[in-house]
Amino acid sequence: MIFLILLGAQLFNSFLAITQMPQTLADWISTSGFSPMRVLLVMLVTYLIFGCVMDSLSMILLTIPIFFPIIESLDFGMTAEATAIWFGILALIVVEVGLITPPVGMNLFIINSMAKDIPIQRTYEGVLPFLITDILRVGFLICFPAVSLWLVTVMF
Repeated sequence: MIFLILLGAQLFNSFLAITQMPQTLADWISTSGFSPMRVLLVMLVTYLIFGCVMDSLSMILLTIPIFFPIIESLDFGMTAEATAIWFGILALIVVEVGLITPPVGMNLFIINSMAKDIPIQRTYEGVLPFLITDILRVGFLICFPAVSLWLVTVMF
C-alpha cells in the first residue's frame, strides 16, 4: 500500500515538474500582495482539513511540492534555510493535529476502535485538551519562530 502511495506521489510530482505549477503559483502569490502570514495560515488550515480525511504520508507527499515553493517565495524575515526548517516543523505539527481533529480525524477512530465500550463522543471530549494545546503551540511557533529554530542554531 505504501508503495502505491509513493508511486502515485511520484507521478503527481512529475506532473507538477512538467507543468511548473508550483513555481507559477508561487510567482502569482508573491506578486499579488498577499500577506505571508495569511498565506501560511491558509496552508495550515488546509493541512487541518486534509488531516481529517487523509493519512499523514499522503498529505505530505501531495502538498509539500506545491506549498514549499510558495513558502520560499514569501518573506518571513528569516534566511531561506530557517524558513524551510520552520515551515517543515509547522507542517508536521499541523498534519498530526489534523489527524486528531473531530469529527472525522482518522486517529480518533483508531483510538475508539481499541476501546469498543467507550462511545466516540467521549473520545472527542478526551482529545479536546490536546487539540487546544496543539493549536496554542502552533500559534506560539508562528509568533516566535526562533523557538522552533533554537536547537538547529545550537547544533550548527
